[in-house]
Amino acid sequence: MKRKLIGILTFLSMIVNAQDINKQKKDTSMKFNELNAFEKSVIEGKGTERPFTGIYYKFEEKGTYLCRKCNAPLYRSTDKFDAHCGWPSFDDEIKGAVKRTTDSDGRRTEITCAKCGGHLGHVFIGEGLTSKNTRHCVNSVSLNFVADPKK
Repeated sequence: MKRKLIGILTFLSMIVNAQDINKQKKDTSMKFNELNAFEKSVIEGKGTERPFTGIYYKFEEKGTYLCRKCNAPLYRSTDKFDAHCGWPSFDDEIKGAVKRTTDSDGRRTEITCAKCGGHLGHVFIGEGLTSKNTRHCVNSVSLNFVADPKK
């Protein structure tokens, strides 16, 4: 009985692993937006645009911010705030849209698009700038914007 159970669990584990591999294959075959050299250096090369220069830093329209590389929805304008840091700041992301990874130096947390892995910027916790106590510091060049429909 115990061997049968172990065999079944092993078989199920193989199925799950195969599904993960197939999912990864689908993700790598995605079609992406064409990026210019600067966009590539930030989004794919994990670079940073100069502070106070990005199109979305002082941008106040209502709508949704998308990943520049794959158009996945990342942030809502209702979660944007002015942190006076030189980059667009958000205190929340669309659920499941942003992945957090500790930088190799262990001091900062990088944020990337959960769909395509494009570099967005960094997230900071505990600064007390909003009631959510979170600041996603995002490169404008990593974003596209879609305005809410006018009523």
